[in-house]
Amino acid sequence: MKRQRFFSLTAAALVLMTSVTVPLYSKEAEIIYQPYELDVAIHNIEKPCAPVITENYIIFTASPENRQVGIAFDFEDYKIIHPYKMLNHIDVDGNKVPQHLFYCYERQHKLTKIKYRVIMDGLWTTDPLNPNKYYDENINLYFSVVEDKNSIITNTEITKTDSVRFIYKGKTGLKLHLAGTFTNWDPWIYELKETAPGFYELNLPLPKGKYYYNYYLGLTPITDNTNPLKEYTADGRSVSVIQVD
Repeated sequence: MKRQRFFSLTAAALVLMTSVTVPLYSKEAEIIYQPYELDVAIHNIEKPCAPVITENYIIFTASPENRQVGIAFDFEDYKIIHPYKMLNHIDVDGNKVPQHLFYCYERQHKLTKIKYRVIMDGLWTTDPLNPNKYYDENINLYFSVVEDKNSIITNTEITKTDSVRFIYKGKTGLKLHLAGTFTNWDPWIYELKETAPGFYELNLPLPKGKYYYNYYLGLTPITDNTNPLKEYTADGRSVSVIQVD
């Protein structure tokens, strides 16, 4: 059954890759406003290159000679095409000169490896600027891969902002809530957000102290599978534990 579902999904992706004709980028499109960190990173790229990884972004670039460029990711089943934008620089005569096309992916969930394909002037292909490629023998296609070897998918932990970043890894499409001694075990106050397929997270400020908690699917408790610290309560329940110092 798993193999059948895989081929079904892949077939849908291939249909998209061969049939899409929507405009992705026009020469008139320009970026105007960006967060400061992102703006600096984009302007530090002098020419089209392999994907640039920062703490919060992955920046994909392409030659400005292309008329249309877009990118699609594996974690979206290649169903969404994100258009590139043009970065211009001003020459000595005050004229705008195309520097490179770019797309910025915000790393909301710190994925360590992403597979993707690009569409250039109507043709699906791998990223010509990225030498890191993956071959899928089941469908006889190459996919570009970007990997951050200096980063790991984080577990539930205390962040630098003195909040707790709660993490859960499981099946996709769950309606997952968080409850604990900080909510008097009310399982409906906080809901985790699925920021990647099967990857859920929630940032919650908590004062110093020791806390017991579980995740909930409806009224069914689930211990935190990214936190090895577990204890039993007086009534025999297994709970996860976090200590905020």
